[in-house]
Amino acid sequence: MDKQSIADILEEKNQNLLTWLEKQDPEKWQKGPEGKWTTGQQALHLLQSIKPLNDALSMPKFLLRYKFGKANREVRDYETVVQRYQDRLKEAQGRTFRGSQNMKVPNLKEKEYILTRLQVENKKLQYKTKKMSDKNLDTLILPHPLMGKMPVREIIMWTAYHIEHHTKTLQEKY
Repeated sequence: MDKQSIADILEEKNQNLLTWLEKQDPEKWQKGPEGKWTTGQQALHLLQSIKPLNDALSMPKFLLRYKFGKANREVRDYETVVQRYQDRLKEAQGRTFRGSQNMKVPNLKEKEYILTRLQVENKKLQYKTKKMSDKNLDTLILPHPLMGKMPVREIIMWTAYHIEHHTKTLQEKY
């Protein structure tokens, strides 16, 4: 996927999520299916996954290269990244990873802030994606708690799918 296509899919997936969240009954923000995250926790989780990515992409590229290394393979396409993520989710069998364990339930007063931050962080990621060189998108790698080290282009494509994944979960079960 080229940079513009990635930015476009990030925008599309994020807008679908925000539109759905904004239409929901405010009481559902702090409620979810039995034993599952609340709607607010789902939104907070997405914010907690995109913010560190933006922070990493704000670092000097040589630091990322020094800390995580360089890619040693070709970049996978969007569909392959999605399939690998779905496979890894099945293997994880519902385990929650460190950053998302014991997640607080955001109160209704925090909803507007979380939705605004999601929009801002998504716009930042789109900007950074378009600004970054293709070489850096394809050779710099970042760690993912479930997927392992991934080229930046893949982790940004994964982010778009991650938003879609949670939006579908919300639409189907909440």
